[in-house]
Amino acid sequence: MHSNSNRKIRVLIVDDSALIRSLLTEILNSSPQIHVVGAAEDPYDAREKIKQLKPDVLTLDIEMPKMNGISFLKNLMRLRPMPVVMISTLTHAGAPATLEALELGAVDFVGKPKQEEGGSLTVQAAVIVEKVIAAAHANVASKSRIPTSRDVAVETRKLKTNFLCAIGASTGGTEAINAVLSVMPANSPPIVLTQHIPAAFSTSFAQRLNLHSAITVYEAEHDMPVQPGCAYLAPGDQHLRVIKSARGYTCKLDASDPVNRHRPSVEVLFDSVLQAAGKNSMGIILTGMGADGAESLLRMREGGCMTVAQDEASSVVWGMPGAAVNLGAAQKVLPLEKVSKFILYQAIADRSA
Repeated sequence: MHSNSNRKIRVLIVDDSALIRSLLTEILNSSPQIHVVGAAEDPYDAREKIKQLKPDVLTLDIEMPKMNGISFLKNLMRLRPMPVVMISTLTHAGAPATLEALELGAVDFVGKPKQEEGGSLTVQAAVIVEKVIAAAHANVASKSRIPTSRDVAVETRKLKTNFLCAIGASTGGTEAINAVLSVMPANSPPIVLTQHIPAAFSTSFAQRLNLHSAITVYEAEHDMPVQPGCAYLAPGDQHLRVIKSARGYTCKLDASDPVNRHRPSVEVLFDSVLQAAGKNSMGIILTGMGADGAESLLRMREGGCMTVAQDEASSVVWGMPGAAVNLGAAQKVLPLEKVSKFILYQAIADRSA
């Protein structure tokens, strides 16, 4: 954790491409808050430089000679846990490795296009700087307590009709959402999800969630009915809304302008859920950078919905949940391990029985 705010964040870049190393050095050094202390061309070189230079944050390429970034990350998180931002190829093929890196403890990732090596890195300069600064302050130890099925052992009872749960997340959210969904029983209320994630990664993410869960997890499609025992993830480049019709709840997708710099946006989802389900819904903001969803969570609370923010101790980045708490939008502030059980408790038709 980077504590002294006057001291610059020390970054070590690990990438086998000389071009990417020089581009990242230039981008990161352009921030008054960051100092690139060195660059390594492979994990063996990186190992020595970590000991020697004591960086606060590592940027790590996934595809490298001698040892790939995933193997290196596994060793690093076991021996010397520290904030890592992965440099990932933004393709469907690159998605599983990036999701695995997040599972192993990487804080975040920056996407680079496959073809023109580094061309769009400069376009993303502000985002790269923002992610590295967030990583320096991230809670790398937050993964220590992951929910188990024991945490959600709620006696199965009849669920409220048309109850709907909406969850929003960003940085650290892929693992937080997985932790919540993986312990939900098959007869859970329907869940709709917005995670800030690139379009090339959202299909793989939905498949991975589905693999780990008793509920069925879909990447949402336009006009898909929303049903109990299922969760629906917004595609990485479209807003997900829920509407209510005679048939019940339905997913609606659109590629309208980003909201709070994001598409999909948590705010768009929460506002639609409030409109569709009213008091019969709940909104949950998990770990993430920024403030997307905080104001719409407040609107949900004012509309009579139960609202929840993840607590700071279990969040990788307490940006979005923190913003919600500061606005007074969250009725409950819960550690990650208590979220699944609380969803079920809210969804039970008669809690007095």
